[in-house]
Order: sequence, then structure tokens, then C-alpha cells
Amino acid sequence: MRHRMEGRKFGREADHRKAMLRNLVKDLVKHERITTTQAKAKEARRLVERVITYGKKGAVHHRRLAFKVLEDRSLVKKLFDEIAPRFEDRQGGYTRIYKTSPRRGDCAPMAIIELVDRPVLDTKDKDKGKGKDTKK
Repeated sequence: MRHRMEGRKFGREADHRKAMLRNLVKDLVKHERITTTQAKAKEARRLVERVITYGKKGAVHHRRLAFKVLEDRSLVKKLFDEIAPRFEDRQGGYTRIYKTSPRRGDCAPMAIIELVDRPVLDTKDKDKGKGKDTKK
């Protein structure tokens, strides 16, 4: 019986599962928004929230704990210098999960996981002045 057992196994060995979740966390820190299955998003959220909390604390010890997960100095620097200060006033809940349409092929339930205070890039301003109406 699975009573009080936490976490999902995803049908993978422990090392494979750990590497997969680390890669999801790395991509989320790098791109601040990724698309994955709902189960992977919910499991990655646990690890991402912990790493962002390390970034908010800011000590050398927490920097080393974050490096254990991220395994990349540039990502640790981005986490501590850019991402964590944005969440200084927030007590958890740093990520948001949107459910999207099922994946074509195996109909797996998909989701988008993103950071809550993600900066919005406005592409409408870039498109102004381009198109058929431009005079030569």
C-alpha cells in the first residue's frame, strides 16, 4: 500500500528520475517558462520552490545547495541575482501551472509551468512599421 508515500516515480530508476527533474528545474530557471506533462510539472514545482527559497536566503551554504541541483554557476548566479530578489516579499508560491491541450500522439495531459513574476515581453511594439503598409 502507498499510504503516506510522497513523490511520483514516473516509471524510471531513481538516478534517471533525479536527472530528469534537475533538467526541468534548470530549464525553468533559464527560460522561466517551460511546457511539460502535468505530473512532471507538479513534481518539478516542489524542487523549483525549494531552490528559489535558497536564493532568497542568499548565504554561501544556500548557494552551494542550489548548485547541487542546478550544476551550473551561471544559473546559480541568475537565480540569486535576478530571480530571487523578485520574490523577496512572497512567502512561497513562486510558480504557476497552466493546463493545456493533450499531447498529440499519446494524449498525455500537458501543462505550462512558469515563474509567477515573469517579465512580459511585448512583441506588438516590434511589429509596428513592418508589413504591407510600409512605404518605400
